[in-house]
Amino acid sequence: MSDPTIPLTGAVSRRAALRALGAGAALLPWLSDQGLLALTGLQQRNGPPAPRVVPAARFGTLEAFVDAIIPSDERSPGAKEARVADYIDLLLSESDDDVKMRWLGGLEALDAEATVRFGSPFARLDPASADILMASISRNERAPTTPLEIFFTITKQATIHGYYTSEIGIHRELQYKGNQMLQSFVGCATEDGQDCPHCKQKAAR
Repeated sequence: MSDPTIPLTGAVSRRAALRALGAGAALLPWLSDQGLLALTGLQQRNGPPAPRVVPAARFGTLEAFVDAIIPSDERSPGAKEARVADYIDLLLSESDDDVKMRWLGGLEALDAEATVRFGSPFARLDPASADILMASISRNERAPTTPLEIFFTITKQATIHGYYTSEIGIHRELQYKGNQMLQSFVGCATEDGQDCPHCKQKAAR
């Protein structure tokens, strides 16, 4: 049975993302202190990307993909504006070659699938075509079998991780009042039937 909190497009709701992060679903390594400083600088300057691992030709694909997973809404900007693609690239720069190749192969496969099905790489797809492709590769998220299904799953985990440790995720989405980057997050209180003081969401009545 599919998770009702996850739209069929493959985009993840803010509530589902917080639950996944709080439950430890995104078991990824943390950036080093140097990597965190580099990411904070990129977010504060909001300058052009300067990827260290992902080729420029694929970086737009990565930006579009993470933004399709956590898009902008009426409350806060999405993953692209939170510089999640830069976060993933920095994380890859601190990873071994096998991990790098897995990600680069995944981005290449995503563009190839988009081109075969719709005639354009992922970053150039119109919203309807992107939704169709996202629905296809996220359908078996609980038990992915194809390379693209597996790539969607690991990208979703990394996107949640990056978004909720970004300035936008912390201060604009969660409305956190401190001035420290989060190293952990306990989850959304609405999952325990309470109004959440962090993200301001109301519990179901």
